[in-house]
Amino acid sequence: MKKNIIYIATAALSGLLVGYLFFGNSESGESYVDPHQHNTDARDHMWTCSMHPQIMQPEAGDCPICGMDLIPAEMGSEGLSPDQIVMTKNAMALANVETTVVGNVDGNSDNTLILSGTIANDEEATAVQASYFDGRLEKLYVNYEGQVVKKGQLLAAIYAPELVAAQQELLTAASLKESQPQLYQAVRNKLKLWKLTDDQIEGIENSGKVNEFFPVYATVSGTVSGVMSAEGDYIKQGQPIARVSNLNSVWAEFDAYENQLSQIKEGQKIVITTNAYRDQKYEGQISFISPVLDNASRTVTVRAILNNKTGLFKPGMFVIGEVRKSVSSNVDKNLYVPASAVMWTGKRSLVYVKLKAAQPVFEMRSVTLGDRIGESYAVSSGLMAGEEVVTNGAFTIDAAAQLQGKTSMMNPEGDRSATGHEHDSGMQQDQGMEMDLPESFQNGMKNVLPAYIKMKDAFVESNAAMAAREAKVVLDLAKNLDLTGLGTMGRGHLDDSIKLLQSISKKEELDSQRAHFVELNVHMVAIASRVKPLERTLYIQQCPMANNNLGAVWLSSEKEIRNPYYGDEMLTCGKVEKVLN
Repeated sequence: MKKNIIYIATAALSGLLVGYLFFGNSESGESYVDPHQHNTDARDHMWTCSMHPQIMQPEAGDCPICGMDLIPAEMGSEGLSPDQIVMTKNAMALANVETTVVGNVDGNSDNTLILSGTIANDEEATAVQASYFDGRLEKLYVNYEGQVVKKGQLLAAIYAPELVAAQQELLTAASLKESQPQLYQAVRNKLKLWKLTDDQIEGIENSGKVNEFFPVYATVSGTVSGVMSAEGDYIKQGQPIARVSNLNSVWAEFDAYENQLSQIKEGQKIVITTNAYRDQKYEGQISFISPVLDNASRTVTVRAILNNKTGLFKPGMFVIGEVRKSVSSNVDKNLYVPASAVMWTGKRSLVYVKLKAAQPVFEMRSVTLGDRIGESYAVSSGLMAGEEVVTNGAFTIDAAAQLQGKTSMMNPEGDRSATGHEHDSGMQQDQGMEMDLPESFQNGMKNVLPAYIKMKDAFVESNAAMAAREAKVVLDLAKNLDLTGLGTMGRGHLDDSIKLLQSISKKEELDSQRAHFVELNVHMVAIASRVKPLERTLYIQQCPMANNNLGAVWLSSEKEIRNPYYGDEMLTCGKVEKVLN
């Protein structure tokens, strides 16, 4: 009996202890919460479509576009406007996104006005070698631009019927010069008008023979900057044969905008750097400011003369000029952003602003710029002091916005499907701002694209080693593209593509390579869409499941879907978004 009482007492005490642990806090007003009960805030969560991420609904249901079941939107993406986009942490890391706070001009700024321009021939040191009589160009001894000639060097031989007849007259008049000296002198003067020297005339008299092919000699020394005639041409008196430039001095010609003219004066010093010799600076002096404004570009030509006896400056070179300017008293009242933050569309200047310090939410803003001070631009509207702007990775953010149907540089109106218009999954670049690619760049891309297709096929086969090798091939071709005349938008896409290709080529972890491939395709699709004409039809294809259900695109030379993001796991997952003929 005593043992039973002890057992019962022990059980009772255990029960009291357990009850206290579970319910002891109820007296203080706190109640037990079922851990399986859904959070009451769940009703505030937004729902989206994996194929149409611009759709945001306050509750679960069907996508109004395709009818697919909506999925929970990623936290932090609720209530975004068409100008705003949320980036994943992985995408932020791949794009190497960097930001800086908008503020006043740095007190340590070098306070320089930046002008871009090119090297040109010094026209004051350029001479045109012309024919002084009618005839046929029998032999031409200057055949290409860049050929060096010296004064008195033989340039051409011309058959001139009038000159043949004049030489015969000279021989006849020479035999009568004692009796008819005036006739003899008139014939000699006639030949001198055709630029024959006294030695040449006396040579004809002494030989007693007529020269059928008459030589033309260079009147100046220099470099041939243009050949205007060819052997066999019938040329007229005064018709140019070649242009010869003395490159011991050249012009550096810059474009200055209207609002910069007040800071530029003749005689002002200008420091010049070239793309070829970035670590060297050359000092010149502004010698000429054009009195005429170019209505198309709204710029004025500013010129400086450079000594070029060493031959470093080549006509056509791109150069940057830095002009010291006086800072106005209200300069500290202006806001300034780094030049790397600004994206140019030709009509607008855009930046991406990070809206929340703790969350990767970005908004595209149109800004109005003023003068450039060092490596910064003055901002007269569009930004406020203290806001964060993206200084690196802006093109990747813009391309991601484009794919999600958001407002972007190439799709300024965003995706209009939310208002009942036809949806095109962000592939509406043609309706937005055009990205013009120079013909030489497009021709180079026609070699890059077949190499890209081989890299894509390596991802289809889930072969990491092959993907790395093929990425290296694409990388080498991309680095050798001709960038002459390529605009800021095109350079941005290309620079980001090169960085991503470098990452793919150095790694052989398939998941990491594919993550970079997602970002790479954003830029490759944008560039390939502007190459016209393509040598073969390409298909822009999309998998809605890739990139954490945000969707990802790629280029294919086949209409049949072969998914590079999943390989055999989901080989046929995807659809054709657009055809590039």
